[in-house]
Amino acid sequence: MQFARINDVTIHYQLISGPADKPVIVFANSLGTDFRIWRDVIVRLAGDYAIILYDKRGHGLSDVGQVPYSIEDHASDLAGLLDLLAVKKAFVCGLSVGGLIAQALYQRRPDLVQGLVLCDTAHKIGTAESWNTRIATIEKSGIGSIVDAIMERWFTPAFRRPENTAYAGYCNMLVRQPVEGYVATCAAIRDADYTEAAGKIAVPTICIVGDQDGSTPPDLMKSTAQLIPNARFEVIRDAGHIPCVEQPEALTEVIRAFIDFALHGEKHP
Repeated sequence: MQFARINDVTIHYQLISGPADKPVIVFANSLGTDFRIWRDVIVRLAGDYAIILYDKRGHGLSDVGQVPYSIEDHASDLAGLLDLLAVKKAFVCGLSVGGLIAQALYQRRPDLVQGLVLCDTAHKIGTAESWNTRIATIEKSGIGSIVDAIMERWFTPAFRRPENTAYAGYCNMLVRQPVEGYVATCAAIRDADYTEAAGKIAVPTICIVGDQDGSTPPDLMKSTAQLIPNARFEVIRDAGHIPCVEQPEALTEVIRAFIDFALHGEKHP
């Protein structure tokens, strides 16, 4: 395991080396998860690209840090990690809140971003009322009290079958996140709005969404793509909010095709 001290927070990360002539892909995970959600995508990309995965503050094996914090704090952590690793011009793939972090990173440090893969996210996610209700529920009853409702948004009915042991594992992942970090990140999402900033994105961008996403539905993701100049838009079939878990092969092919297009103007065969 690899750890770094960034902005007085210990960040858990993984660096997988790749060909020197190929770009770096950075993966930022969603609320209530850690970087293990990318595993089935990573195994399909490893060896072809350098890859960076990390647990944002308040999640996984990273410190919670001082609360409250903002999406800009998360972006500052990622910028610090990339600076530490001497990475420039990476393709940043962010899922859900990870997509907000990717947008904030581009706004703060465009020198670090070669392209954006915005996956099941938006320029603005949810309402203040919805986030405040979630925060109040968790503070009163814990993360376990919202598991069923969250899983309905994360995964399709086919994935949520009782006999699917992977489904039980992802429920465990959610429940075992630090409550303080989860709540602080809920508040950060609540307060984030990149509607105006989206129109200023000037790097190749693709917006990807599962066709059954209950958190950031396709129409919301499409509206985000329409705000970003020349952004591409792709829907992953038979997937909810976390297509890297439900449809990793399809998502990997979309990412490959996008990077090929961004670099060479060509679609992946």
